[in-house]
Amino acid sequence: MEKADATIIRGAMAEQIETITYGREDVAMAHTYSVISADSHLEISPDRWRVHVEPKFRDRAPRLVKLANGGDGVLVEGRPLAVVGLAVTGIPYEEYKPTGVTYEGGRGTGSPEQRLAEQAQDGLDAEVLFTGPGNVGIWRGIREDTTFAAVVHGYNRFLAEEYCATAPDRLLAMGVIPITGVDDAIAELEYCKRAGLKGVMLGAFPSGRGVPTPEDDRFWAAAIELDMPLTAHVKFMVDERPVLHYARRPPEVEIFGVDPVFNLVRFAGESALNAVQMVMAGVFDRFPGLHIYWAETMIGWIPYFLTQLEDNWRRTRFWAERFYGLEPPRRDPREYLLENCWWGFLRDPFGVEMRGRVGVGRVMWGNDFPHSAGDWPHSHAVIDEMFTGVPEEERARMLAGNAVEFFRLH
Repeated sequence: MEKADATIIRGAMAEQIETITYGREDVAMAHTYSVISADSHLEISPDRWRVHVEPKFRDRAPRLVKLANGGDGVLVEGRPLAVVGLAVTGIPYEEYKPTGVTYEGGRGTGSPEQRLAEQAQDGLDAEVLFTGPGNVGIWRGIREDTTFAAVVHGYNRFLAEEYCATAPDRLLAMGVIPITGVDDAIAELEYCKRAGLKGVMLGAFPSGRGVPTPEDDRFWAAAIELDMPLTAHVKFMVDERPVLHYARRPPEVEIFGVDPVFNLVRFAGESALNAVQMVMAGVFDRFPGLHIYWAETMIGWIPYFLTQLEDNWRRTRFWAERFYGLEPPRRDPREYLLENCWWGFLRDPFGVEMRGRVGVGRVMWGNDFPHSAGDWPHSHAVIDEMFTGVPEEERARMLAGNAVEFFRLH
């Protein structure tokens, strides 16, 4: 088999160096994981990956521009200029700045070989890599569906054929699902599976909408059949009101803005809404084997939210069924959030303390590298601080075991 060798510098500290050579034949080898960041980011210039977009669409893809202050920006048709400003990890808090950031020379913005060395410096065995926050929504400035889907496919080709191929057991990038309809979503899901990516990231419901639709069921069924992990970063990037297709909507209450499902999450914030939409649309009843990982949500809020969800549902369910035709799920709504949903956290000591109320087997730690919410290259110091007194078995699950299970890294 053709080799794609890369020399990787590993070690918890820069002075502890071990050199390992990866070849393509290593893909089938078992890898032992102790610490996986289940929430990191791939922040690279679009000029690095746009060459993988089909030539007839390439000129419509995002492009790098230089700003007057020396920083980088990304130009996407139909959108204001997007300024690069989050890749500032490793810089003292008091020196953060939101402008003037460049890809070249930045941490987490270079080659896959650079990224592997950065993993090693932080003492990590692998990272789950999400595209930059909001990128899919920003790219949707390309309003023509065919062109947008082609741009997304080009990005996924870059991940599979170039970036992750360097070390596919350590660079675990999530493919991007286009928000142009269920047919395109399934086609890209199938490509990502064939190409060997470890999962995909949804930026909306599979139909491209901000509400669940019956058409989505074909995508959920395909994901289960393909055994392809599904993720979202914080939340879906497409919002829509009302948040569910109700069987009926009484006009006399519309003036008050009553939306029964949105009412269920009114004390939770944005991280709970999409999961509750899936619950109330019956997605997990129709597909009990479906699981989704909501990255970078934190977890300390979940026990509180579950108590509020119980109370709000008790108060809401009867008038929602009478006036909106909202059929209740088959089980307590809380059960789906604890069984079908996985949750990601960064520096969240209270969440770790509350882990038993969330489920030790349903939470995954991440370092958010190279973003400002992370603490690279001192992740182990953060981990030790958060996990003081936590039994070793639980610590191992939250730092690696759950990610191994969810992303099929066995």
